[in-house]
Amino acid sequence: MVNIAVFVSGGGTNLQALIDAQTAGTIENGKITLVVSSNPNAYALERAAKVGIETAVLRRRDFDSADAYGDALDALLTEKGVGLVVLAGFMTVLSDDFCKKYENRIINVHPSLIPSFCGEGFYGLRVHEAALAKGVKVSGATVHFVSEVVDGGAIIAQKAVAVENGDTPETLQKRIMEQAEWMLLPQAVSDFCAGRLQVENDIVTIR
Repeated sequence: MVNIAVFVSGGGTNLQALIDAQTAGTIENGKITLVVSSNPNAYALERAAKVGIETAVLRRRDFDSADAYGDALDALLTEKGVGLVVLAGFMTVLSDDFCKKYENRIINVHPSLIPSFCGEGFYGLRVHEAALAKGVKVSGATVHFVSEVVDGGAIIAQKAVAVENGDTPETLQKRIMEQAEWMLLPQAVSDFCAGRLQVENDIVTIR
């Protein structure tokens, strides 16, 4: 059984999708045992508490450097025996050393079809604002491993979502969450925990 830590900073809608999948028994060989927040006021912490998942708060501002923050996260994960980290709306950039240590053991969900509208500065509604400003007809979500390059890790899965006439960043965000993110992320986590993901030359194969 793989112990899963979910990193959050806000409302935790993707965390809820993972909790729902766990409750439904669709995460094979994995269990969410820890939720770590960079924000003490994140509603995601309440979502975890409601179902009895242990929580911790580690704020980046409480540490002198990104490396020190990464070391603290690493110590916590090691203490709890965590085998997989899932970033679910985690708004703090992880240090290069942390990413290297947990290579191919950190999964993130991004609200676009990478390599479009990704990288530094592209998060939350900014992604959807950029997509609409470009006039794309299709957007979607990507689940990928995390590397030292922001949104640059190996792609695990993607799902396209249509952009509709009259869409706002908010309506597009909601549709991509419901039709892509909340389906892709639990499946990718299950595939990881069940040992179905193989990474070679930055390409992920699902066995």
